[in-house]
Amino acid sequence: MTALLAVDGVRVGYGSALVLREVSLEVRPGEFVALLGENGAGKTTLLRAITGRLPVRAGAVWLDGARLDGLPPYRIAALGVATVPEGRRLFDELTIGENLELGAYLPAARRQAAAARAFLEGLFPVLREKRDVPAGVLSGGEQQMVALARGLMAQPRLLILDDPFLGLARPVIARFCAALGELRAARAVAVLAAGQHVRRLLGLADRAYLLAEGRVVAEGPGPALLGDPAVRRALLEPR
Repeated sequence: MTALLAVDGVRVGYGSALVLREVSLEVRPGEFVALLGENGAGKTTLLRAITGRLPVRAGAVWLDGARLDGLPPYRIAALGVATVPEGRRLFDELTIGENLELGAYLPAARRQAAAARAFLEGLFPVLREKRDVPAGVLSGGEQQMVALARGLMAQPRLLILDDPFLGLARPVIARFCAALGELRAARAVAVLAAGQHVRRLLGLADRAYLLAEGRVVAEGPGPALLGDPAVRRALLEPR
């Protein structure tokens, strides 16, 4: 299957420090891909490069044949890439409903906003039950539901999740995994999810990549990587 997202040999860094070295990966249409690695491995740096928030020094990033590297973030968003950032970054003073409306700011998304909202309220009933509540007074789990829903309101072709389970209680993580599993089963959107909740992400992932010291050191089907020696050494074995 032709890749929707193709990252081809990219180098990315901050100032004189090179963080990513010849990193390549792909996400196919409707696929859930996990990006794993320890803190400092380069996961967030790679996500920032894909979404135009960091320049690519070498290599290329493609979305369905369109070159992304070199474009500003708003152009990349218009091509169908939405991000749910680490820390959620909601508009705290706005209600749940208003935050979701902002997610559907592109013309194509506005035309489908009512249907998207109905689908998302089915996934997360709190979106309907607390529609008029300011986002800033919600629990962390509820805020993450709003952040995920806001990203999906944009009707993206590729949804990028940066550490989606960070700071959430175990029951909330389980609910999120169930919702992400429904999205995966529907194959309505491709997902690239980075994080350190290894077993959770690999349980969802069609495929996964392991980053270490700025390079891809392992890749393969999600559940199969749980037994990969490199993954176990880097992320699962006690130190």
